[in-house]
Amino acid sequence: MEKIRLGKSNLMVTRIGFGGIPIQRLNEDDAVAVVKKCLDLGINFIDTANAYSTSEERIGKAITGRREGLILATKTTSRSGKGVKAHIEQSLKQLGVDSIDLYQFHSVSDFVSLDMVLAPDGPLAAVEEAKKAGKIKHVGITSHQIDVAKKAVATGRFETIMFPFNFVTDEAERDLLPLAREHDVGFIDMKPLAGGMITNAKIAFKYLFQFPDVATIPGIEKLHEIDEIVGILKGPLKLTAAEKKEMQKLKQQLGTRFCHRCDYCQPCKEGIAISTVMIYPSLAARLPSNQLYSGFWSAVMDKAAECSLCGECEERCPYHLPIRDMIAEHYEQYERDRSNYQKSMASS
Repeated sequence: MEKIRLGKSNLMVTRIGFGGIPIQRLNEDDAVAVVKKCLDLGINFIDTANAYSTSEERIGKAITGRREGLILATKTTSRSGKGVKAHIEQSLKQLGVDSIDLYQFHSVSDFVSLDMVLAPDGPLAAVEEAKKAGKIKHVGITSHQIDVAKKAVATGRFETIMFPFNFVTDEAERDLLPLAREHDVGFIDMKPLAGGMITNAKIAFKYLFQFPDVATIPGIEKLHEIDEIVGILKGPLKLTAAEKKEMQKLKQQLGTRFCHRCDYCQPCKEGIAISTVMIYPSLAARLPSNQLYSGFWSAVMDKAAECSLCGECEERCPYHLPIRDMIAEHYEQYERDRSNYQKSMASS
């Protein structure tokens, strides 16, 4: 499979990588089989995160005896040096490796978080220390907010940037990708299918394959999914007139009811994590039920019930989304899904 240079890291990764979120939903044997299938197809770039519950461990089992030539990427959500050090050791153990090729600061989507990462003797310093020890080879960052991502790239402190990019959420094409090229920062595309909102994979990936220096990491749950994506890469990549028309139609449809996670709607005076509530259908399709309907995610979603309908978020939204309606709809859906899950667990 064709490989591309991931910016100044000089890592040579396959244009299609493996996103490690969905395998949390599978049993262990099926999860390992999915990862091995990707390796068999020639994919050499595997991305996961410390926060993805069982993902690192399952990837570790799948790559046993096949480490050579693989580019392993994982992430930390910690914003302290001490926390990052602990996460590095945990990831090394769970992946079953001596070093991690690309270590990323996970979901740095506000300027406060970016400042925390960059603070002297903070998280970035801890990763740089791990680099000197040979545990980490390269450093990257991920974000969902375009202005934060641009600032991170411009600092020159990171070798890669991971950001949502698809034909609906296409602001990266205009505002971030050119900057990444200018600073020789490798660009990794997350959410190529807009978190499951785009169902036409052929159009989605043909669009992304127009960018020869972008590595894309679709989340893979089923064997046929990666076969389909690899098949698209092998076929004609030029979008036809009919496909462009369909793409525009889908963009218009999704654009009126699709959260781009820019977080310009924040802050919410009720403390609601608006963009998280807005993407609940995507979360429901990707996260394990035992996580989604308890603990952290349950607390986040239940907060949506406190919406005061003030409308300030809608005034700030650059995409003019009906945020209040969508919050109500998604919370109602969440309650139904949680109730059905609890009933199924009680009867099992």
